[in-house]
Amino acid sequence: MADFETMRTPRAGTRQAVIDEGLRAHMNKVYGLMSVAMLVTGAVAWALANMAATTGPDGQMQLTQLGALIYQSPLKWVIMFAPLAVVFGFSAMLNKMSTSTAQLVFWVFAALMGASISSIFLVFTGVSIAQTFLVTAISFAGLSLYGYTTKRDLSAMGSFLMMGLIGLIVASIVNIFLASSALAFAISVIGVLIFAGLTAYDTQNIKNTYLELAARGGDDFLGKAAILGALKLYLDFINLFMFLLQFMGDRR
Repeated sequence: MADFETMRTPRAGTRQAVIDEGLRAHMNKVYGLMSVAMLVTGAVAWALANMAATTGPDGQMQLTQLGALIYQSPLKWVIMFAPLAVVFGFSAMLNKMSTSTAQLVFWVFAALMGASISSIFLVFTGVSIAQTFLVTAISFAGLSLYGYTTKRDLSAMGSFLMMGLIGLIVASIVNIFLASSALAFAISVIGVLIFAGLTAYDTQNIKNTYLELAARGGDDFLGKAAILGALKLYLDFINLFMFLLQFMGDRR
């Protein structure tokens, strides 16, 4: 009996070490995919903004023909809501996609998101955008680390945050037509709180999903699980950045 216990303990320890190593590799892949998506979004947003505006003879920024098309014509609504349509379609069709197809859709979504937020380079100064991005990155890293390391179960908080997110989306759509500055301020405050909480919650959820899949041998879905996790954290980061920009951004 003692010999059996002696043999079983090292095997259990080895199994746990393999899971821990796999978890670290999985989380590194999630953060890596998210980082590449952020680069795609930033590059598309910056390039499109530079093509959409130019400096006139009086030194003031003026829209080019492309800028007028994407910011002042009905096309702006297509650009604004295209990422939302893609992310809903992606979530619904993920199980039917191959891993390579899912990754391609993720890059397309990141590019569309870049187009939809490109106007920030025309509205806010480059310095304030960079400062806000840095603050967002530091905050995101701390919140994600908390979600990864905490022993507290955040699942109950997740349900509350998702309800708040639905309300936030509805309020944001309504305010597109109302253009209320007071409502916009309230949306920004609530948005920061919601996506700060979602960053911690989603990180813990990604970790738990991996441990569940690893325990039951679901290696075939781990690739798509990493992409889905990267998408969640990407959305948390982008939204946290955009809401913080409303407070920290210096307008041109």
